[in-house]
Amino acid sequence: MTFVRPLLASALCAIALPAAARTPCEQLQADIDAKIKANGVPVYTLSIIDAAIEAGAEGKIVGSCDGGTKRIVYVRGAAPTPPAVETAASPAD
Repeated sequence: MTFVRPLLASALCAIALPAAARTPCEQLQADIDAKIKANGVPVYTLSIIDAAIEAGAEGKIVGSCDGGTKRIVYVRGAAPTPPAVETAASPAD
């Protein structure tokens, strides 16, 4: 009987974790948004990004969704400014 409880707990966790990763991103983002607001954080940004993209230095990954293909990134404070886009100069004729 001593092995039954740890095995049962492990089995439940193994089933629950993949189910959480399959959560639709919009639903998970709304759940996280509600928790952040309940903690009294006044200014923040939640973004859904592709799992292959880095969160950036100021961002923190707070969730995984759509079967692990996307991540939700949290940035506290003002929204970061997007990096400047470099344009290639056209060669002179």
